[in-house]
Amino acid sequence: MTDSRLEPIYRALDAHNLDAAAIVPGSNFKRLFAIDFHLMERPLVILIPRNSDPVAIVPRLEMGSFDSLDFQGPVFSWPDEEGYDAAFASAADCLPELQAAQNFGLEAQRMRVFEQMALQKVFPNAIFRDSHAEISEIRLIKTSSEIDNLKKAIQISEAALEATLQQVEVGQTEKQIEAILLKELFANGADGLAFDPIVAAGENSAQPHASARHDYQIKEGDALMFDFGASWNGYNADITRTFFIKQVSEHDRAFYETVLSANERGKLVSRAGTSAHEVDDQVQKVLENSQFAQFRRHKTGHGLGLDVHEAPQIMRGNRTPLQTGMVFTVEPGLYRQGECGVRIEDDVVVTDTGIECLTSFPRDLRLVG
Repeated sequence: MTDSRLEPIYRALDAHNLDAAAIVPGSNFKRLFAIDFHLMERPLVILIPRNSDPVAIVPRLEMGSFDSLDFQGPVFSWPDEEGYDAAFASAADCLPELQAAQNFGLEAQRMRVFEQMALQKVFPNAIFRDSHAEISEIRLIKTSSEIDNLKKAIQISEAALEATLQQVEVGQTEKQIEAILLKELFANGADGLAFDPIVAAGENSAQPHASARHDYQIKEGDALMFDFGASWNGYNADITRTFFIKQVSEHDRAFYETVLSANERGKLVSRAGTSAHEVDDQVQKVLENSQFAQFRRHKTGHGLGLDVHEAPQIMRGNRTPLQTGMVFTVEPGLYRQGECGVRIEDDVVVTDTGIECLTSFPRDLRLVG
């Protein structure tokens, strides 16, 4: 009996004429089996052929956990002292049809070179292809349970942000504020971090991927940017809000309001059938037609789920139509180098009637400290 959990990957194989896919621990693995393993020096590889049962190569160390998957196919485990060559060879013996595979798909952004070399050794005549995007299509459309996990991650994140803002004071360093944010994320129930948070003030906020500093104390009039997210059950929030310390100049207010207008435009035009290109184009035009056009630095957004950055990329040139169930960010920004940066980021899911904005933290300009 075909494992129903693998139906998404079989659809992807058919859609892209792939003979097989090789899956290693990571987001695609977790999407299929609802469990993940460490990507370590011991290879764990699932081979999923288009027309026969899957085969697993598993370190003996992991067999206790792997048994819980109820994997429906041959499993070849290998002990440390013997190495993995024999397990790969046994797996290949089960899949003679792949010896002449012309389209053997690999997760090229995830699989390491030594794993591909092990596969090439036992399938010497197969042609391996970078099929990371095609395989990852199994995660494009989120299920209701996945959206629930994202909502929980976002709720934790927003509660942590508000609690952090209540503790911000003039004279604190970015690192001190970052420490408060981290404490509040876990106090509010985070499983982990979506990524290392960005806490940046003053001229540091003009670096889109800034690192918090030990030696800069925030002062009145500074922008204070937070870009961060909690992880819940493997699913990631990704939120950015920018505040000002005590006061804001009229120039910075106009700077902020321009980004806010672009954010609102992006959410307004996002709906099923609209392309990712069209969404970004509309957002960029708001920025381009402003007095701050020269301070644009990046696209509108990216997909969000088990990975913080995944498909679809919301950018000009990507003609992929949005579909109901896709989740992505809308995060326009402007960056005046050496002075001030503003980014406002929301997480949205496409619905039958438009979008649902999963983030609810207020976007109106706010003074803190």
